[in-house]
Amino acid sequence: MIVVSREQLAALPLLTLAAPAVRDAYVALTDGRASLPPVGYLPLPGRNADCHIKYGYIEGDPIFVVKIASGFYDNPAKGLPSSNGMMVAVSAETGGVVAVLDDKGLLTDLRTGIGGAIATMPLWRKDARKIGIVGTGTQARVQIRALASLSDRPLRFTVWGRSLERANAVLADLADLDLPVAATTDLETLCRQSDAIVTTTPSKEPLIRSDWIAPGTHITAMGADAPGKQELDTALVARADRLVVDLAEQCLDHGEFSVAARAGLIDENRCIALGAVLSGATEGRRSDRDITIADLTGIATQDIAIARTALDELGLLHGTQGTTS
Repeated sequence: MIVVSREQLAALPLLTLAAPAVRDAYVALTDGRASLPPVGYLPLPGRNADCHIKYGYIEGDPIFVVKIASGFYDNPAKGLPSSNGMMVAVSAETGGVVAVLDDKGLLTDLRTGIGGAIATMPLWRKDARKIGIVGTGTQARVQIRALASLSDRPLRFTVWGRSLERANAVLADLADLDLPVAATTDLETLCRQSDAIVTTTPSKEPLIRSDWIAPGTHITAMGADAPGKQELDTALVARADRLVVDLAEQCLDHGEFSVAARAGLIDENRCIALGAVLSGATEGRRSDRDITIADLTGIATQDIAIARTALDELGLLHGTQGTTS
């Protein structure tokens, strides 16, 4: 069996290389090519941790993918990354395992970062330049790297953290990018001064108040990917002009929009599929005064897209049927 290490995967320029495939992964959900069973979710509340199992297939692909991804949110205090996991690529022709991608969460982090950028860029205003990043973990760093790599315009970032030390640590990790990045502990000011905001925390209570968000602001909410998580004021979700989702059934069940949905403030009719926006089938932002929010809970087609891209770049797809099991 072929095992691809995290080090091999980290050497690939996947933030740019996989972006077209991840973009298509969202469109596949809206044009009928994607087979996407429900997500497996295992909470570990006593350890401030959880595990997701995602799997799916895009019609015509040579592989399907099964992924195990864990989040242990106390790990950074122990000097360990919060995310971990692996992906198994299986031949769609024979059912044999093509490769195990022992990425230890890297591919999930990267595809999430790419997905955030792909959702943010069509929904921000044309003059958006000031980007607020809420959080100081791995995903805060990856979101900045993805936007810097994929954006068609110069951007200025401000990173919010509960402590200035943690926010400054993000800046230190991004020093190689030569980007204008500032750190702050003042979340209200960050929100009021940002053209677009990306939230990346595992918060279980709202961080961003509705009255901090001015007309024209875009928000990409990444953190609420499991029951009990929430980063945005429920009133903010309810008043937004456009609500965009990666997958409505996930977002309304356990995403950022779930609290507003349970309160009866929004329903599926208010939700617009990101894939439909990307394909041009549905309009995203309609005016410079729209408040737009994208709720991304993570979908298996993203995992398929980045795994396929990596295996193809490594030359492991062409002529490979997989071993029988």
